[in-house]
Amino acid sequence: MSNNDHRAGVREINLVNRTLKLNAESVNEVRKAIKEIDLLVGLDSVAYDSDQNLLSVAYDASKVDLTMIEEKLGIFGVEINSGWWTHLKEEYYKFIDQNIKDNAEHTPWSCHRSPPRTKSKRK
Repeated sequence: MSNNDHRAGVREINLVNRTLKLNAESVNEVRKAIKEIDLLVGLDSVAYDSDQNLLSVAYDASKVDLTMIEEKLGIFGVEINSGWWTHLKEEYYKFIDQNIKDNAEHTPWSCHRSPPRTKSKRK
């Protein structure tokens, strides 16, 4: 895929796909939350499977993270499933999101560059 296949502001190198099982009693609340999530800058796509109660999101992890999505879901009373497998995936997703964000902000360093010049000369 090229960068033209994504929404504006989404870089493919930072793109992640996440699937979360939800504890949702009302599909209407999930749909309202999806509309709010869809407005996040850096989000590529969001979809909800009401039969299996799964939320699928794709986003640029340097701009959006799982915590932001959870906050939007929490506003409408939608919670992520509390099962051990979902909890394990959720923690792993957060770790990877933070790693991508840290790497996007990092300026590369090379030991092959010449050292910065100082103004004073040593004798």
